[in-house]
Amino acid sequence: MRSLYTVCGMLAVFTGLAMAEDWTGRLLDASCYDQNKTAKPCDATSSTTSFMFDVSGKVYNLDAAGNSKAVDAIKNRADRSAGDAKSAAGPVNAKVTGAMDGTDSIKVEKIDIQ
Repeated sequence: MRSLYTVCGMLAVFTGLAMAEDWTGRLLDASCYDQNKTAKPCDATSSTTSFMFDVSGKVYNLDAAGNSKAVDAIKNRADRSAGDAKSAAGPVNAKVTGAMDGTDSIKVEKIDIQ
């Protein structure tokens, strides 16, 4: 019986991991994007609190947890590049791991700034 519980538990964990997807794209400032309706002038900065994610021209919203993770990732990027203003400015490329939440939103598990 204990083996059955172990197998069922492992199956649940692996099923959850199999549903996660990875996207590579660019973090955007959501309020800027909402105003301009274009990604071009809306790169995320260290003062951004609400993010969108541009993947090959398709823009997705991030969930609340994803916004928090993006804020932390941006701040860590800024801390690493404090002496290098060039790397702190411009597009913020990232890899997002998560699952689709509807058709235009991502439920974020992890964000890696590249």
